[in-house]
Amino acid sequence: MDPRNHTDVTEFLLLGLIQDPEMQPLLFGVFLSLYLVTILGNLLIILAVISDPHLHTPMYFFLSHLSLGDICLSTTTIPKMLVNIQAQNQHISYTGCLTQICFVLVFIGFESCLLAAMAYDRYVAICHPLMYTVIMNPQLCVQLILLSLLLSIVDALLHSLMVLRLSFCTNREVPHFFCELAQVIKLACSDTLINNFVIFVMFSLFVGVFSGIIYSYAQIVSSVLQMPSAGGRYKAFSTCGSHLSVVSLFYATGVSVYINSAVAGSSRKAAAASVMYTVVPQMMNPFIFSLRNRDMKGAFRKLIRRISLL
Repeated sequence: MDPRNHTDVTEFLLLGLIQDPEMQPLLFGVFLSLYLVTILGNLLIILAVISDPHLHTPMYFFLSHLSLGDICLSTTTIPKMLVNIQAQNQHISYTGCLTQICFVLVFIGFESCLLAAMAYDRYVAICHPLMYTVIMNPQLCVQLILLSLLLSIVDALLHSLMVLRLSFCTNREVPHFFCELAQVIKLACSDTLINNFVIFVMFSLFVGVFSGIIYSYAQIVSSVLQMPSAGGRYKAFSTCGSHLSVVSLFYATGVSVYINSAVAGSSRKAAAASVMYTVVPQMMNPFIFSLRNRDMKGAFRKLIRRISLL
């Protein structure tokens, strides 16, 4: 089969999670509900952090940006899927697919770096409490946000530009509910060695960031266990436990999807598993970070009272 140059490719087909027509309305309802809960929950966190002066601290500063990233990542993938189901049209343009790849990578990378920044914040707060306000000053917090955004944009642009050099054959079916980088690369007829090498390098950096987070929490656990007060230990574990659960869900699923896609090549399983790091954490983050946080619950109550008085 002769390869076609990518300039001839005008669109791809997103096969989605389920191809059974009878299941499409159920899938539409489930993902619409997930999306609305994600938007509402994360928007409430952002508004609560902005409106309550008690939450103007590095931890909540990072949390509000994580919520913003959650909203953006969910908006990059879910609405297009809902439109395709409603219109019974699986097509996505070549430009739209490339744009989706770029933005998904930007926000996944941004969340990954933010989780690392939040882990560092908790490490300083628990392991070096006397130096916390000096180390975690507003300038450093802003610099960490900007660095996270810069790294994620560079990573996304690198992968997107590498896709531009590929040629595609007549098979344009992406076995996914969005244009996932690895699945699009598999459709190429031209040599993808460089693309896969870049993915491997970036994946290694991804694992390196995760290792840094694990190291931070290992130090945190060691410091917490040395606390004489049982109440202090409980508060520290309660604060860090929610963050660690989000980190575990996000990273563990991302790593498993990459390994499954690279080794087993099971596209359908990878598509289903990707929901666990592109949809579920973004919906669960507001609940995980807020339900056991007294400050957040107080801020929510104040915010709801203000809204009700409008």
